[in-house]
Amino acid sequence: MTTVAPRLGAWPVDGEGVEFRVWAPDADTMALRLEGVLRPMHRDPDGCHWLQTQASHGDRYRFRLPSGQDVPDPASRWQPDGVVGDSAVVLGTDGAQPTWQGHTWQDLVIYEVHIEAGGGFAALTAQLPMLAALGITAIELMPVAQFPGGRNWGYDGVFAYAPAQAYGGPSALKAFVDAAHDAGLSVLLDVVYNHFGPQGNRLRDYARGFFRDDRTTPWGEAIDFRQPWVRRFFVDNALMWLRDYGFDGLRLDAVHAIDDDRFLQQLADEVRAAVPRAHLVLENERNQARWLRGAYQGQWNDDFHNALHVMLTGEQEGYYAAYAGRAETLLARCLSEGFAWQGEPDLHGHPRGEPSVDLSPARFVVFAQNHDQVGNRAFGERLSMLTDPAPLRAALALTLLTPMVPLMFMGEPWQAQSPFLFFTDYAPPLDEAVREGRRREFAGFSAFADPASRARIPDPNDPATLQASYTLPPGDDPWSQHWLRCTGEFLALRRRYLQPGLLQARSLGARVLGQGAVQAGWQLPTGQWWIAINVGPSPVAHAMPAGECVVGPDAAAMLPSGGGALARWIAA
Repeated sequence: MTTVAPRLGAWPVDGEGVEFRVWAPDADTMALRLEGVLRPMHRDPDGCHWLQTQASHGDRYRFRLPSGQDVPDPASRWQPDGVVGDSAVVLGTDGAQPTWQGHTWQDLVIYEVHIEAGGGFAALTAQLPMLAALGITAIELMPVAQFPGGRNWGYDGVFAYAPAQAYGGPSALKAFVDAAHDAGLSVLLDVVYNHFGPQGNRLRDYARGFFRDDRTTPWGEAIDFRQPWVRRFFVDNALMWLRDYGFDGLRLDAVHAIDDDRFLQQLADEVRAAVPRAHLVLENERNQARWLRGAYQGQWNDDFHNALHVMLTGEQEGYYAAYAGRAETLLARCLSEGFAWQGEPDLHGHPRGEPSVDLSPARFVVFAQNHDQVGNRAFGERLSMLTDPAPLRAALALTLLTPMVPLMFMGEPWQAQSPFLFFTDYAPPLDEAVREGRRREFAGFSAFADPASRARIPDPNDPATLQASYTLPPGDDPWSQHWLRCTGEFLALRRRYLQPGLLQARSLGARVLGQGAVQAGWQLPTGQWWIAINVGPSPVAHAMPAGECVVGPDAAAMLPSGGGALARWIAA
C-alpha cells in the first residue's frame, strides 16, 4: 500500500516500513514507544509529529507526551485491549474485492443490524443467504468503532479507525464484508463524526484544538471542524472504511451536531473522487434539503416514521408531540414532498427544514422502525409488540412499496418480538450517571411520572440488558414464517414495479382519506404506482385510478379499518 498523502495513524509505506503520525499541536516533543522501545519523533510546524520506521503487523505502540504519559494513537486502527490498552499496527488490508460492483442506489433495500445483538459476525454471516433470498440487498452495520467496555450501541466510539475488539477486530470485520459481498449483498457502515465517547479519549491532553470551547453537543464536546487536521482525520476515516474494508457506503450519524458545511462538502467531494460507487447517507434533524441535490444520495426521513408511528399507536409524547393531531397530513406530505417539516416552526418556535418538493422521492430513506425509534423507548418495544398484525402489515406495505429507499431493522422481516434496549458497559462512576440519566429522560412521560415506575427501566450497564436484546434468527413457527412470506412478497413487487424506474419517480400527489388513512401516487417511466393504507377506526373510500391491483382486493372501493392496504399499477 502506498501512502499518497500524509495520514494520521500508522500506515505502511511500500518498502520503507511504517509511518506513524499524530496531530499534537500542544506538545513540543513526542516520542513513539514501539514494542517498548522509545524513538523520538519529528515535529512539523502544523503540529504533526511523525516517524517512519520498521514495524510488523500486531506490534504494540503508544505516543509519549512531554509529561511522560503514554497515550494510545487516536487514529489507531486496532485496539486489542480496548480503549485503555496499547494501539497495534495493522498491515496487509486488501481493500475491496476487485470483482464486486455493489448495488445501485435504486436497488437498495437496507437491513440495519447491531453486530452483538444480532448474534455476532458468525451468526449474521449464517443469515446472509436467507436475507438475500428474501430481497434484502444491503446490510447496514451500526457503528463498529472501538468503544469503552465490551458492549455498546456503538455511538460512544473513542477510536474512530479501530473496529471494536468485542466484535473480533479488523480481521473479523473485513471477513464479514467479504462474506456479504459473496452472498450478493452490499454493506453500509454507520459512522459517528459528531463526538467522541465519554471514556478513554485523551485528545485534550495534547490537541485541545480538536474541540470547540464555545459549544457542545447532547453527547459531549463539540469537535472543531474549522481545523484542517481535524477535517483530515475524519475524511481519511471515511476513505479507509470504503477502500480498505470494501464498504459500499456510509451513513453519517447526526450531522446536525457537526455544524460545519465545509467538512460535509469536503467529505462528499473526496469520497466521490476516490470511490465513485460509494453511497453517502445523512441523519440530519435540520432537514437540509440542499445536501440531497448532489453531495449525498439520501437522508433518513424521521418525519415518515414519526407520523406513521403516531397513526399506528396513538402515542403523542416526546418527539411524537409535534405530530399529534396531524399525523396523517404530515405523512401525506412526506409521501408527496419528502420532508414533513420544510421551514415551518417546530414546537419550540424554531424553523426546521428546507423545501424538498423538487427532490426525487428516492433521496429519502424510510422506515417503520430503526435502532433509535425502538431502542430509545424505555422498554425497547418493537412495533410487533405495540400493534396488531393488520396495521403492522399496512405499515410494512407502505415502507416497502413507495419509490423511496426502504430500511428494515434487525428482526423486522419476521417481526421479531424481543425488545431492543439501550445498553452500555461503562466503568464507575459513569455507569451510575448513565443509569440515572436515562431514567430522568423519561420523567416527563406520563407512564413514568413516579420514581417507582422509572426504577423499572432496565439498567443500561447490566449485562442482562444486552442479553434481553438478542435478536434470534427466524424459526419455523407460524408467526415468523407468515411475516417472512409477507416481506418477501412485498419486496418481489418492489423489484417488479418500483426499482426499474425509481430514480425517475415523480409524485402525483398524496391525500388524507380519513383518520389513520392516506393514499399517494407516483409517475414512473412505464406507468403509475398508487398505494393507500388505513390503520384508523373506520372504513374509508379511496380515490385511486383503476388498474392492476397488486395488493388488496381487486375491486375494492373502500379500505377496511384497522389495517387495510391497497396498491395498484396503471401501465402507461
